[in-house]
Amino acid sequence: MDARSIIARIRDRQALTPGEAEWFARGLAEGGVTDAQAGAFAMAAFLNGLGSEGRVALTLAMRDSGRVMSWDLPGPVLDKHSTGGIGDCVSLLLAPMLAACGVFNPMISGRGLGHTGGTLDKLEAIPGLVTEVSEDRFRDIVSRVGCAIVSATGDLAPADKRLYAVRDVTSTVESIDLITASILAKKLAAGLDGLILDVKCGSGAFMATDEEARALAQALVETANGAGCPTAALVTDMDQPLAPAAGNALEVAVCMEALAGARMDSRLAVLTIDLVAELLVMAGVRGDLDAARLAASESLSSGAAADRFGRMVAALGGPSDFVENWRGHLPLAPVTVEVPAPRAGTVAGVDGRALGEAVVHLGGGRLKEGERIDPSVGLSHLAAIGDSVDAGTPLAIVHAADEAAAGAAVGTVRSAYALDDGPVTPPILIRERIA
Repeated sequence: MDARSIIARIRDRQALTPGEAEWFARGLAEGGVTDAQAGAFAMAAFLNGLGSEGRVALTLAMRDSGRVMSWDLPGPVLDKHSTGGIGDCVSLLLAPMLAACGVFNPMISGRGLGHTGGTLDKLEAIPGLVTEVSEDRFRDIVSRVGCAIVSATGDLAPADKRLYAVRDVTSTVESIDLITASILAKKLAAGLDGLILDVKCGSGAFMATDEEARALAQALVETANGAGCPTAALVTDMDQPLAPAAGNALEVAVCMEALAGARMDSRLAVLTIDLVAELLVMAGVRGDLDAARLAASESLSSGAAADRFGRMVAALGGPSDFVENWRGHLPLAPVTVEVPAPRAGTVAGVDGRALGEAVVHLGGGRLKEGERIDPSVGLSHLAAIGDSVDAGTPLAIVHAADEAAAGAAVGTVRSAYALDDGPVTPPILIRERIA
């Protein structure tokens, strides 16, 4: 078996076998496959596809190219993955809510990608908190607290890390087969008993149309289940930010308000409750979605989820009193400027990608790999689709490091909003469920 013959099979639209996938993934991880061969493989898969069996084979092979975790805990091990969007801070709520409901959530997460924020960047807005921990410490936190959100170690699906880097420079990132294998290889290496996927769709998402989002969700669900991990997906709206804020510390603040039981009817809380409920039913912790939603809601209103979050923050090096005094711990930007509505009307549309790019250019994201980010900057009090505004009413508040950056962001944010004269119906939050 060799790389050339495997690439030729994909080029000629023949099925990728489990043995071939295993050989190729091992070659990616150990260096036996060259960058040129990895690029040719990625382009062949991009143009011709791998098919459902090939996706499963590649996913399992990349999962097994490094360490695969296993757990011995008194409850199911569950997780969530989101395809990314603006104001998507679900993970910071979901992890402690699951823990409060009696299940374990070892969440291996990532940093900001393009115009979307990263869970690790948001969590690290908390002073002193560190997400790069040893496996032993990760296991200890999960067993004691019930949840931990950390960064991936180098031995987790190393074949995927290599192939992803090649895809990024060969214009093959958009391949659904390769996206699916990449996402699931890392998630399944965490040793999960169940997985829920939040596939975003709309102006602030990577998948802009219903058709694109549905195709990705179906591929992910089919492949994960084929790989032996019970999985379902929700296709959710990203035609506007999920939370009323975008930016690392600002999104943590929104989550702290939700953990205090405030705004239980917000889009963020509603979606997180539904995602938690799906997992609780999937794992048999609750018998139906109504009972599971009630349990998820009570974890917020009772303060149980907030307690788990505080314990997780402290275990990762953050302040031991963060839940009680989060306002005093989170960094504040030195400049805040309102973005006034140019006229009276109703918010009819939001360019989510433009808002995300505004946060990146404020310093809240990375324009180049390895750049340091400013956790204090971003946007808050974002107007939502369907909101009525008067001329001069703030559409958002910009949090910036200086006046020049604030001024540039104001123009971008104002242009991202479309106003109409009549009433506007807000978009449906959960567009579709795929099991």
